[in-house]
Amino acid sequence: MDSSTAQIIIEIFHYLFFTCSVLAILSYIILSVISARETIEYVKKNSFVNYNHILSSPISPSITIIAPAYNESLNVVENVRSLLSNHYPNYNVIIVNDGSADDSLEKLIEAYDLEHIDYEVNGKIETQPFRRGVFKSTNPAFEKLIVVDKENGGKADALNMGLNISESKYVACIDVDCLLLEDALQKMIKPFMEASDHKVIAAGGVIRIANSCIIKGGKLIEVNLPKNLLVQAQILEYLRAFLLGRMAWSRLNGLLVISGAFGIFDKSIAIEVGGYDTKTVGEDMEIIVRMRRYMEEQNKKYRVAYIPDPLCWTEAPDNYKTLISQRNRWTRGTIETLRKHRKIAFNRNYGKFGLISYPYWLVFERLAPIIELTGLIYFGILVSFGMVHWEYAVLFIAIAYFFSVLFSTVALYSEELTYNQYKKRGAGYRLILLCFIEPLILHPVVLYAAIRGNIDYYFNKKKKWGAMERKGMASAETN
Repeated sequence: MDSSTAQIIIEIFHYLFFTCSVLAILSYIILSVISARETIEYVKKNSFVNYNHILSSPISPSITIIAPAYNESLNVVENVRSLLSNHYPNYNVIIVNDGSADDSLEKLIEAYDLEHIDYEVNGKIETQPFRRGVFKSTNPAFEKLIVVDKENGGKADALNMGLNISESKYVACIDVDCLLLEDALQKMIKPFMEASDHKVIAAGGVIRIANSCIIKGGKLIEVNLPKNLLVQAQILEYLRAFLLGRMAWSRLNGLLVISGAFGIFDKSIAIEVGGYDTKTVGEDMEIIVRMRRYMEEQNKKYRVAYIPDPLCWTEAPDNYKTLISQRNRWTRGTIETLRKHRKIAFNRNYGKFGLISYPYWLVFERLAPIIELTGLIYFGILVSFGMVHWEYAVLFIAIAYFFSVLFSTVALYSEELTYNQYKKRGAGYRLILLCFIEPLILHPVVLYAAIRGNIDYYFNKKKKWGAMERKGMASAETN
């Protein structure tokens, strides 16, 4: 290869990386502006809403909370208590014990006075069979609770069992280790009740990090900023993702994912599309894409809604090993979903879903880690061989770094204007300082996990779920 050809190739790569960078920055700016305006409008609008009307309404739609549990002995009793404390008139709770090897079921039986009952199940979706069957409480205080003990089949299979058992119009799928605030169902059901010329098929909400928060009796008593720097970095990451990302996609009706930690679905549509896919590790994203695809193919008006209120709190990884395992699984789930539904990509028959949402997710979520790693290797080679000026390389990295800091600062500002959860003295200054540190301590690890996820998806036949090691939110103030 002569020098002129090499120079042409270098120029092409320069333009490609420059174009990708500019498009990424522009998309983040546009999404940030839309999200910020939408969030502020939502807060103003809902300041006039009286949620007691939903509480007292005799026509409040029925909701079933479905919570899969696998080896959740540490948290299960407290978290079920929080699920039973919801301020909503017409709901019940189904805990699906998915073949736990610990004493989760025994703790539930003892804490909630459970006894085995005969229960007819409408098996519209195939699942693993019962192990010990269905339990209900002999205590009237826990009449809303149903506990199902079944053979292990994974989270998706457990959720499908809940869909089969539920008799409600809507289902709220939640991780049993999450803390649901008392008014969560009231706020999440609102978009379904307001819909007139379209059908709301699903709604998601903000997920907040509960590490170091004080939780008693299944209730969030006090919000604290964790001492663990890795957990702090994830708080900042969650603020960016939820306040400055998903809110904008909700406005554009382009959401492709609702966090598996908490979301509400129209049960009839969820069953119509066959329930959760048990063959993917990204079942939360896959079912939303499949439900949206179904509605597009049926030519029906629909919406996937999003609520910015901090309604659900969960424990985040506090060590790099667990974090890498979690993000590895998220990457593999994204690859599986986009690959399974690749027919949607750039397909005008699917409207904005195929022409905007899918391509964005493909380029800026699915391919972004690969593009970034390729760019780093490319510039490293050029610098090593003296084919690019150091000043150019340093400037390129500096722009990326300071844009990340700016984006995080905007997310903090949006949080401050709206929900302002971290009110203790000094918390704001620590979070601002974190904006400068987070790109150095979290992003490289997330990039590594994403690359590992790609490698594992294509080359590792023994694909693992990626278990989340729990410390227990009841004692979270020590984290």
